[in-house]
Amino acid sequence: MTEKRDYYEVLGVPKNASADDIKSAFKKMALKWHPDRWVGGTDAEKKTAEENFKEASEAYEVLSDPDKRAKYDQFGFNAPSGGFSSGGFGGFDINDILKDLFGAGFDFGGGNSGGFGGFSGFGGFGGGQRTQRVPRGRDIRTRVRLTLEEIAKGAVKEVSIDRYEQCPDCGGKGAANASDIQTCPVCHGTGQEQRRVRSIFGETVTYTTCSRCGGEGKIVSNPCRSCGGTGLVRKRVTIKVNIPAGVEDGMQLTLQGQGHSAKSGGVNGDLLVVIEEIPHDSLKRDGKNLFYTKIISVTDAILGGETTVPCLDDNYKIKIEPGTQSGTIVRLRGMGLPAVKGYGSGVGDLYVKYLVWLPKKLKSDEKAALESMRGSDSFVPNLSREDRNLFDKMKENF
Repeated sequence: MTEKRDYYEVLGVPKNASADDIKSAFKKMALKWHPDRWVGGTDAEKKTAEENFKEASEAYEVLSDPDKRAKYDQFGFNAPSGGFSSGGFGGFDINDILKDLFGAGFDFGGGNSGGFGGFSGFGGFGGGQRTQRVPRGRDIRTRVRLTLEEIAKGAVKEVSIDRYEQCPDCGGKGAANASDIQTCPVCHGTGQEQRRVRSIFGETVTYTTCSRCGGEGKIVSNPCRSCGGTGLVRKRVTIKVNIPAGVEDGMQLTLQGQGHSAKSGGVNGDLLVVIEEIPHDSLKRDGKNLFYTKIISVTDAILGGETTVPCLDDNYKIKIEPGTQSGTIVRLRGMGLPAVKGYGSGVGDLYVKYLVWLPKKLKSDEKAALESMRGSDSFVPNLSREDRNLFDKMKENF
């Protein structure tokens, strides 16, 4: 199986490319590789065009969407499973993309492009009747706040949202009775008005939303009183969201079909749940790993001892080795956060950094005791290789 190419490489743009740069790059690719432009080519040329067009379309579908692009930049192709809207990045309608680039009036349906639709908006490429799209409800976006403790184990949260659902009185039809629904006499049920223009460049077919029915393809003579003819009513609902362990701030879960209902029995939109991580009082996070700074006394640093550090489930005792330098980092394996299911594996670590606290004021006997040790060989710096490595790192961060 051929390895997938990086989306930025496919479109020939840098990773910091603007939205306009990405759009321009895909437009050039679409014009070059659309299968309708290779109808007269060899079988090999047709196959290459189709593959290149599919690849460019997939790259643009992801990089043109800020949310999907952010996930791709973070996860690449290996996105978390279980409902995250990355990785496969969901299905998409290439006709929507092409209409966005070349204008809503052009026809990209029909033709001989092997599933991509014709290019009849471009001087005679392809042609044919445009297929009417199935209406889709709008997505709903909400946020869920999680503590590190909840992230470590996963959680079930309830979210309350207001969404449009099918009217129970008319079944989403918008009419009091089925006989009150008539096919639009202007567009004949397609929801679009067609116009053909001939020029020296060929024939251009444009489509506009029907001026009579507003794109619905039907006329309701006696609207339902409950929904006013829309077929939808607003309702507040509470939905349980299963959140896997290891999620990060800004990640998005997709609950398919839990968004707004669509008119005329279309496809429901999705509920997009964005994760918001509540900062921990003591611990800092970087991916799967946790970090904690522990201040210890100079006597513990010299003589050694024990101390406690906070973990996600309880406090944990760790040993302070004699002669611990300020800035020493101790690694506690497996005491971090789990990887998100489907992305990475294992559990991260907890890193504890020691900072040695020095007293500013001393009693006379304490000061005398230290003065007596000033000339001792034990208190003259004699750096080991480990000490030199530690201090070199501290110099780099200074």
